[in-house]
Amino acid sequence: MTPNPFLGVFFHWLGGLSSASFYVPYRRIKGWSWEIFWLTGGLFSWLIAPWLFAAFNTPDLLGVIGGASGKTLFWCWFWGMAWGFGGLTFGLTMRYLGLSLGMAVALGLTTVIGTLGPPIFRGTLGQLAATPSGQLTLLGILITLAGIVVVAMAGRAKERETQGEARQGVAEFDLKKGILLAIFSGVMSGCFAWGLDAGQPIREAALAAGSAPLMQGLPVLCVVLLGGLTTNLVWCAWLILKNRTAGEWIGRGAAPAEGQVRMPLLANYLLAALGGLLWYFQFFFYSMGESQMGRYGFSSWTLHMASIILFSTLWGFALKEWADASARTRRLVWTGIALLVGSTVVIGLGNMLQAG
Repeated sequence: MTPNPFLGVFFHWLGGLSSASFYVPYRRIKGWSWEIFWLTGGLFSWLIAPWLFAAFNTPDLLGVIGGASGKTLFWCWFWGMAWGFGGLTFGLTMRYLGLSLGMAVALGLTTVIGTLGPPIFRGTLGQLAATPSGQLTLLGILITLAGIVVVAMAGRAKERETQGEARQGVAEFDLKKGILLAIFSGVMSGCFAWGLDAGQPIREAALAAGSAPLMQGLPVLCVVLLGGLTTNLVWCAWLILKNRTAGEWIGRGAAPAEGQVRMPLLANYLLAALGGLLWYFQFFFYSMGESQMGRYGFSSWTLHMASIILFSTLWGFALKEWADASARTRRLVWTGIALLVGSTVVIGLGNMLQAG
């Protein structure tokens, strides 16, 4: 199948929308501690959904994964585990900074590390930069970073305007703690792209087994996300033991305040499952988009990050996180959104020139 970069951009937009939306159901969970809903939703994200969708779309899934070398499996799992540290602190970043500002800072760092890391490691970045299509693709990456900076500037402007007061929609806003978590999360989250890059032999095996080209990356997700599950499971298990919150899974917890109903247990499970599935779908569509980007598949990470920031910022407006910002600050954030949209078009054009 001939790569179709603009179809790839479309799939990356779907992935970005899914990622930007995953935390919205979590916000509606009541009576559960962070570690309970994060792990519950994460089991759908990192274990159930990856293996279920891969099994339906990969002939002999166990044979494809089991036939990979130990080295390939280890590095996919290792980079997934490293990414897991970014993933678990990513949730805390949203908790302390909100959707728009938190994602701008964390994903800005993730964009640089995840996009340019693999070609630099393979020594191919110079070759890519020497071609018109490669130069256009790299220009699109720079525009993405500019858009991220502008959105982050808008976030800082909002911080100054509200003079440190609690944000509407961000009850636990803490700028210092949130920024530190966002930096750590951004650096570690970029490791996911390295894990996907290490899984190229698994993609080739999936194609040889008869997988559709659009679905070739699903078995790789199974292995990389097992690494993420490892990190998050250990951390959440420690918090559950420390805080003695395991009873919340069966409805045990603090007695409800006067006038409040008890914990909506079924609703919590359904919301956690929905959030977890939305989170997984970001990489389901990512793998489809990457299959269409041809030689410049490394630019998929930039497209993914740009789409997430775009849609998370729009969610921020919908959730009234920008309600107390001035008109000038809102214009600034819309400028950032325009840059992010424009960057996806430029990257798509660069990939199309290469494909042609």
